[in-house]
Amino acid sequence: MTRHNNADDELRKQIRSLLNNDRNLSSYGINCDVVEGEVQLQGVVDTLKEKKWAEDLARQVSGVKGVANAVSISTDGSITDKDIIQEVQEELEGDPDGNPYKIGVESVNRGKVVLAGRSNDPEEIEAAVNAASKARGVTEVISQVKRDSDEDALTPEEIFHSQVNNDDE
Repeated sequence: MTRHNNADDELRKQIRSLLNNDRNLSSYGINCDVVEGEVQLQGVVDTLKEKKWAEDLARQVSGVKGVANAVSISTDGSITDKDIIQEVQEELEGDPDGNPYKIGVESVNRGKVVLAGRSNDPEEIEAAVNAASKARGVTEVISQVKRDSDEDALTPEEIFHSQVNNDDE
């Protein structure tokens, strides 16, 4: 049997209180345990954003050394990849910080969303990732958004190699 110390008991109380009183998370009944300052979160939420938020709340507590986030995202069987694409597009279009015409859904595979498009604004890319993480069924968001300058910019080394290769022809 694991023996908890008073500091762990106090951290557990603080984190449970934060999770149970948070308006976005209180209905989920997320469980937490603390051993030597390391927090283990367990439970089920609807969105990736909520999973990340639970971890962020736990990390805010003074004395927490680390957080193992074992919270699952509910994909209750009724949500298909097609549904996820539609929900992510709605989130992107409804996000005041994003631009749905430059960044969109490249693909979805079992909850993993790949975003693609073009943007030179890291905040715009971050806003798109955050918007996508609000959609139900999304378990991971991968950004493959390219900078507008990516395709034109060759490094001096690449230019050299392209010239060397041309010399061989």
